[in-house]
Amino acid sequence: MIYAGSILHVVRYDPTMGRTALYRDPAPFRPARAEVQLDSDVLLLTMPDGRQRRHALDGYAATQLDGFVAAPIDVRHERRFVRMLILERDHDRHVIITPPDHGAVAPNVVRLPEAPDEAAIVDEYAWDALAEWIGGGGRLAGCSIADLARLAAIATPQFAVLIGEVAAQRALELMWAGDPPLRGVDDVEASLYPLVTAARQFPRVAAALVAALAHAASATRRRRRA
Repeated sequence: MIYAGSILHVVRYDPTMGRTALYRDPAPFRPARAEVQLDSDVLLLTMPDGRQRRHALDGYAATQLDGFVAAPIDVRHERRFVRMLILERDHDRHVIITPPDHGAVAPNVVRLPEAPDEAAIVDEYAWDALAEWIGGGGRLAGCSIADLARLAAIATPQFAVLIGEVAAQRALELMWAGDPPLRGVDDVEASLYPLVTAARQFPRVAAALVAALAHAASATRRRRRA
């Protein structure tokens, strides 16, 4: 179990979230990203140098904060804004941050914690999906189809299949709740529009979409025979 409830009892965002003063970005700073692969209860990170980190999410407490990294710009260091996802259990502490591409934090305006040097930098869409998943307690129940599409973009192949099947069931339930029982897979595909759209951009979502359409077709055939 991911301690999602604990997120509600710790400061997830700095009180100045959304009001942090940032300078313009005259010198873009784009460090290499880590690749995210999420399973139902395991987070896999492939660092830019090829090293892999494997974090079992069971029992971790999660915190979200605004923060900064000290970035070397020309001959000086600059405080660059990031969002931090901190996973803690016992003496383990792992930090995952958004890319420091938003600009420099204005000095003496706001106090922010500094991300550790070993923090994993992941793309913004991956950070958002991961933070949302952990913030929801690591459960697919209650996820909308749009939520599932975002999650599938960072999922392992086997987890993407499960996400697709859950999305199909969600679409079928919505369709059967108010429509005649003999509607077909084409109608389900319309309900799965967030998956269809995301699959054009993220290859991993395509696996979820294929699984969703297969599950929907099978369920529709069983319902018609019944």
